[in-house]
Amino acid sequence: MPDGESDLDKRVRGVLEARRGSWRDLNVPEADGRVLYDLIVQNRFTRAVEIGTSTGHSGLWIGWALSKTGGRLITIEIDPTRHRTAVANFKEAGLSDYIDARLADAHDLVPKLEGPFDFVFSDADKEWYTNYLHALWPKVTGAGCFTAHNVSTRQRGIAEFLEALRGLPDGTTRIDRSSSAGLSITCKR
Repeated sequence: MPDGESDLDKRVRGVLEARRGSWRDLNVPEADGRVLYDLIVQNRFTRAVEIGTSTGHSGLWIGWALSKTGGRLITIEIDPTRHRTAVANFKEAGLSDYIDARLADAHDLVPKLEGPFDFVFSDADKEWYTNYLHALWPKVTGAGCFTAHNVSTRQRGIAEFLEALRGLPDGTTRIDRSSSAGLSITCKR
């Protein structure tokens, strides 16, 4: 481990390393977790939303980054079993103070979330990506970013979502292809 790592860094890294290669059940690959982490730290984002927690792999990366910026994550999962597993993973990694893990239906909760936010990660039901974008984009501040996973797939809803991104007059989108799933990163300008 690098010199100067905090106890929290060591704890998070330990959890990530212990589970490397075993993250299943709709979790992002490590490469995408690193992209999210870097994006948050480099831009000093502090108010984040994640739609689709699964068992917490991306939430660990996002929460870890927010521990560096003094931020906090609201993450939403509809499945009680995955939610319980994620909460346990966050606790084991020492990130519970940075993560508000909610068991809820994102269709209902996302429009009710009060902003502002400077970072959004969408990785739930792809056919609702456009709805999540419309609900949260107006609440994204400054040079904040709306990111979405699996945009290089042909899943239902992705084409409509990418078209909605292209239609944002105040956003610039790039697709990170460091993993085969594709990660859209749309930032306000």
